Amino acid sequence: MSNTNINWAAIDANPKFQTLHRKKTVFLWSLMIFSIIYYFMLPIGAAYYQELFKTKVWGVINIGILFALSEFVVAWVLAFVYSKKANAEFDAMAQEIINESVNKGA
Repeated sequence: MSNTNINWAAIDANPKFQTLHRKKTVFLWSLMIFSIIYYFMLPIGAAYYQELFKTKVWGVINIGILFALSEFVVAWVLAFVYSKKANAEFDAMAQEIINESVNKGA
């Protein structure tokens, strides 16, 4: 199938595409808001909760260092959550829209 046969305006006007776009946008904004809040908890915590962040956990390792390292874990978890949601829901919805557009064009 060549790209010249795809009616992009029809796909954009498709209610299923609008639903997919809305669901994906809401989901991505939710992940982004969570990640921004989590990210800024580190400098806020280091500035305003210094005693908590200085609390030793093991040797020279303190809560501040663990929280900073948790930023990496959270980023990977969010990527995993997105990929699971995309594979389970968004990709299926997109494939359905593609199949409909191909069938209409044929």
